[in-house]
Amino acid sequence: MTDSAAAESAWFAAVDADDLEDLDSLDTVDTDARNSTAVTAIRDGTAATPDNWPALAVEIGIVDDENEYYDLLHTATMAATRATVTEREAADDRQLVHAVRAMDDCERTANELAERLAEWAGTVDPDAGTGISFARKITAGEHALESGHEPIASLAERVVDLADEADDLREFVERQTPTVAPNLAALAGPVLGARLLSLAGELESLAKKPSGTIQVLGAEDALFAHLRGHASSPKHGIIYMHDAVRGTHPDERGSAARAVAGKLAIAARVDHYSGERKPELEAELAERIETIQARTTEGDDNGDDNDDAGTDAENGGETDA
Repeated sequence: MTDSAAAESAWFAAVDADDLEDLDSLDTVDTDARNSTAVTAIRDGTAATPDNWPALAVEIGIVDDENEYYDLLHTATMAATRATVTEREAADDRQLVHAVRAMDDCERTANELAERLAEWAGTVDPDAGTGISFARKITAGEHALESGHEPIASLAERVVDLADEADDLREFVERQTPTVAPNLAALAGPVLGARLLSLAGELESLAKKPSGTIQVLGAEDALFAHLRGHASSPKHGIIYMHDAVRGTHPDERGSAARAVAGKLAIAARVDHYSGERKPELEAELAERIETIQARTTEGDDNGDDNDDAGTDAENGGETDA
């Protein structure tokens, strides 16, 4: 490659001089800044072969020496990285991940503080209740506290605020999940679908996971205990919350979890790569779960027959005419 051709393929060749000067102060939250020639060159630029880029930069007057070139390269790559992270975090699936994590945090904290509230209130009021409902009664004035117990009432307000925030976030998650991942939301439900995205990190990561991994998402501790030889293999992780898994007899729950995970894996891939709605996935899963659950029904029927036979034997084999 000639020097002129190499210079033209260098990442800094097409960068505006003003963009190079403004790299340190680049606001990567701003869309125009993310599209600056310097950021674009680092993110999308390619060269057919490697070359002595520091020497070329000095030769064409971009920098005065190699040390200055490496300082410039560091600044440019940091700006490009910030732009990429900002862009990725602003994506709908990442915003959904943050929302469902915040929802779970609010619910967990509200319940923990509600327990603390009940314990505290119980020390001064024999009629104190429990749970978030008790906190709501205090804030609504339905359960009066004696004078001097304002801190307990204040804590009840915080519990109610957190519970209300969790409810608001749940509504947002239920609205947003079908937009981000329509097939996943239809199969798993909006909240469970969002939690699967949260455990995977993003829709793309979930779409690339095999069904076996999706089956045990959320059961990592049990899985690692199994790998160390301290426990049996987990049948399911968070997908236990799916009605098809939870509503199946324990003996067949592993089969149900595998069936659900398989369809969820397909749904995530369709959502990520095409976004096309596939209602047939729901029908196929329902048919498969019906077959699995029928096994236990048949087993129960056979068990009843065997029990009847055993009873007849105990009665000397006599039957009604």
